[in-house]
Amino acid sequence: MDTDDLVQETVFRAVKRIESFEPRHEGALQAYLRQAIVNRIRDEVRRGVRMPPATEVDENLADHSASPLEEAIGREAVGRYEAALARLRPDEREAIVARIEMDCSYQEVAQALDKPSADAARMAVSRALLRLAEEMNRV
Repeated sequence: MDTDDLVQETVFRAVKRIESFEPRHEGALQAYLRQAIVNRIRDEVRRGVRMPPATEVDENLADHSASPLEEAIGREAVGRYEAALARLRPDEREAIVARIEMDCSYQEVAQALDKPSADAARMAVSRALLRLAEEMNRV
């Protein structure tokens, strides 16, 4: 964690609880904030020790088992989904793939689709999902 972020987060948390702070001497607030930052740094160090080091994954180790999507809705439904997805307009398809398959946030979808806001992206995804449902129900 960046030092600036750590200090900012600690001060933000302290300000949220400022009503319960009792200044007993001059410099009490500074001492309180200093101790809060020291405690936060210790927490970060402990968290770093508990987290295992990152390891490289061999990209040649492909998993040929069914994807979670295939297991959840079955191969036939996946085929219907892919066929219906192919019949959508490119912008609808991109919205669905970004949000559903790639698990992007609405802000990330907005950036990918050149939408003005996350809400605009949310509406685009909603409309695209409705069209997808219509296409999947088509016989």
